[in-house]
Amino acid sequence: MEPNELLSTIIAEEHCLACGADLSGSELYHRYRVCERCRFHHSISARERIELITDPGSFKEVNRSLPSLDPLSFSERVPYQERIIEAQGRTGLKEAVLTGTCSIGGNQAVISVLDFGFLGGSMGCVVGEKMALAFELAIRRKLPLVTITASSGARLQEGVLSLMQMAKTAAASQRLDAAGLPFISILTNPTTGEVYSSFATLGDIIISEPGAIVGFAPLKVMERTMGRPLPKGSHTAESHLKHGLIDLVVDRTKLRDLLSVTLDLLCARYQLVLTKKDEDYQVLEKPRDSVWQTVELARHEHRPTSLDYIGRITLSFIELHGDRLYGDDEAIVCGLGDLSGQAVVIIAQERGHGEERRAYPEGFRKAQRAMRLAAKFNLPVITLIDTPGAYPGLEAEERGIGGAIATSMAMMSDLPTQVISVVISEGGGEGALALAVADRVLMMENAIYSVVSPERAASILYRDTTKAQEVASALRLTAHDCKELGVIDVVVPEPRGGAHSNPDEAARQLKRYLIKELVDTQAISIDKLLKQRYQRFRKIGQYGSAISRQLSQLQDLLSRGARGAVDLFSGMMEETEYHEEK
Repeated sequence: MEPNELLSTIIAEEHCLACGADLSGSELYHRYRVCERCRFHHSISARERIELITDPGSFKEVNRSLPSLDPLSFSERVPYQERIIEAQGRTGLKEAVLTGTCSIGGNQAVISVLDFGFLGGSMGCVVGEKMALAFELAIRRKLPLVTITASSGARLQEGVLSLMQMAKTAAASQRLDAAGLPFISILTNPTTGEVYSSFATLGDIIISEPGAIVGFAPLKVMERTMGRPLPKGSHTAESHLKHGLIDLVVDRTKLRDLLSVTLDLLCARYQLVLTKKDEDYQVLEKPRDSVWQTVELARHEHRPTSLDYIGRITLSFIELHGDRLYGDDEAIVCGLGDLSGQAVVIIAQERGHGEERRAYPEGFRKAQRAMRLAAKFNLPVITLIDTPGAYPGLEAEERGIGGAIATSMAMMSDLPTQVISVVISEGGGEGALALAVADRVLMMENAIYSVVSPERAASILYRDTTKAQEVASALRLTAHDCKELGVIDVVVPEPRGGAHSNPDEAARQLKRYLIKELVDTQAISIDKLLKQRYQRFRKIGQYGSAISRQLSQLQDLLSRGARGAVDLFSGMMEETEYHEEK
């Protein structure tokens, strides 16, 4: 049997194109066109996609009657106009894209879906025009835009005019972004060429179906360029996720629910309101000789991690992946969460259980992506700090770890939304501070926060790591120390014995304090919040510390003689006047 005959037989008998399984009696296949055995996602039409994603009866098509033209009078074996007429008859569409308004999980949206069955979903003048009109409609009606792409790229028969649609749609996407409206891009099999390289990869959130072929160049072009077959699994959605180029790979059966929750969070219309002011639990300061016990509790192998807390304090959480440049760092987790009805962006350092994860540059760049998302949609940012420090190896240096940390701090310093940070376990050096430039900094009762680890400090000062316990006390790294020094604002209580002894109670307390700080900061205008944030860090370690140091010297001199005390006091007054003038 010839290959084409075999393919026709498989299709007619409803067998999976990937594994050959008989799908004739499969409800999953008939509803979603997904194989029960191997989960291969077969192609479906634009109308079928709309039916699966939108609320029943909510889709209303727009710009249906835009005519398909032959602007170049293109000459080929089969006339271009005949190809268009044949595609229209076969698909029931006027062109390769279907656009309109709809609701998804109760959220109004504009939707645009490319149909691969219409000349390979290629983007010609009409497709580019309808896409631009969809962006403009979303802006005019102040609605989010959802695009679903399946395309081979530009339409050859329309030549350079087809190429120009890339710039048209990219520019329209930029206008949507400037309007502060959500853009969710869904890549399906295949999404390549000019569509991939224009609006499809400009979404705030980029999702792909499993196994989809996605990328700049078609497979055959890549193999011809490289002179060899591509490695298995490359040029797929999963490869893009691994390299930090998309946010999520989602099964078709779960896509509607994901879109509903995502639109709920990005289009949030609610804020927290405090109805009753509770008394804060007073955390007792621990004796100085117990500092090392605090260090051990902060590092306890069963202590809750960021993901443990996120799962307990949020009603829903959608994790976003990748820095859109190089990779996806598991040491930093970013996503959209629902905190008691308040939509928030969560950025968390995740150390894992029984392992030590340190962030790479791509982790901090992923965090910056999440910050920009929060600023665009005016969502509060919550960061959870738990790291022994950023990764200090050669790979991190070559990929720009120092610049990534500096950029994170700079971006947080004037991020135009509320920022609440919590040191949940170990806050180690610049890796911790990179995500802790906030309006309020909280610290769990048994957490630690220091410029370097006690072991590293002992090695530097004494060339002897066994003196770590002795150095720990001098570093002033406990929650009470940090509060006294003005580094943090609030100490969050933990269950007796530490957070690991009762993670649910630890999460409950953390959630209480987070909500309180969110409510408090919501009452402050953004301009005032940014000014306070700057002043908060501007004064740490400068004015107050100098006075405290000189008062200590004054007390010492008073015990030795009045003359030196008078001289020092005069110096203190001069410095005070200087700072007040400044």
